Amino acid sequence: MVERMLSQQAGGVHSIANKCSAKQALPPAAKPSAARRARGVASYQNGLAAEDAVCQKLKNAGWTILLQRARTRRGEIDIVAQNGALISFVEVKQRQTLRGAAECLSAAQSRRLYRAAECLLQSHPHWQYDELRFDLFMLDAQGHMEWLEDIIRQM
Repeated sequence: MVERMLSQQAGGVHSIANKCSAKQALPPAAKPSAARRARGVASYQNGLAAEDAVCQKLKNAGWTILLQRARTRRGEIDIVAQNGALISFVEVKQRQTLRGAAECLSAAQSRRLYRAAECLLQSHPHWQYDELRFDLFMLDAQGHMEWLEDIIRQM
């Protein structure tokens, strides 16, 4: 779609190149502090542990994990799992509270998830399915987990 928009606009590529070069002229960002780096590493490790816990719950419920941390040019999907003829694209959110985890899935992120799922389906034509859905697993600081099924509906 972006390529189509650029091809329809005369000079569109030129104006984007100028904007990119202007960004390069900005001063380099300061390095993050040691405390900020440590928080980032801890968050990353907590995210991995949360995804592993969700994978284990899915396996215990009879699901097969097709992919974990699936990266595409359109975004990343935490887990792709299959149960019979159903494939679920799973997003994992961990926050202090389950409500906080539920509230942090934005409309923009939902669109990215949908587009990333399209890319994965194109790159894995051998997947057999009758139904697709997007699920959200929410985890809180105490280790409680909730599973919301079918959270994104594309019109």
